[in-house]
Amino acid sequence: MQLIRVRSLSYTYPGAEVPALSDVSLELAEGEYLAIVGANGSGKSTLVRCLNGLIAPPAGAVSVAGADPSEPAGRAVARRALSIVFQSPPDQIVASVVEEDVAFGLENLGVPRPEMRDRVAAALRDVGLESERSRSPRFLSAGQQQRLAVAGAIAMRPRAVAFDEATSMIDPVGREDVLRLMDGLVAAGIAVIHVTHDMDEAARAARVLALS
Repeated sequence: MQLIRVRSLSYTYPGAEVPALSDVSLELAEGEYLAIVGANGSGKSTLVRCLNGLIAPPAGAVSVAGADPSEPAGRAVARRALSIVFQSPPDQIVASVVEEDVAFGLENLGVPRPEMRDRVAAALRDVGLESERSRSPRFLSAGQQQRLAVAGAIAMRPRAVAFDEATSMIDPVGREDVLRLMDGLVAAGIAVIHVTHDMDEAARAARVLALS
């Protein structure tokens, strides 16, 4: 079953003379592992942001879980279906306590408190941060902070997680931790989109999309 469909997507940033994306098409099935590669400026991050409406794509160009993220109602559906983990771990942290950071997105969705506690505990267990739940995120290593970002993403119970160069700013041990988490998500039936410059990382995916 197709979870994400992109048809002839083009996008130009306001004031730019050259499009960031030009006539891009792709499909992503439930549980699929897709790597996206390409040089700097090829539109990798722009594409990911169009998928859940962080950048508003042209109407009808993108469908996520049957919804169009160019529209407010469709954007809400797309963001429930697709979580994004970004490049810089500190930029994703919004709370002063680890478990509160994981709960942030759930609070925005209005998830009932008992269910929220269960989801937070399960997400921290999945990423190996149970023992850090009461600590301040600023005392975590970069790799642990990135795992915290993954916990916040999977606590939302998405159908897909996009990693936008999420391993590029962490040490080799943290990098391997995040890569293993990606494998675990796919094994659990959650689709993974991995934006990377590293060809060894890209080779872990079932399919590679190259942007020029």
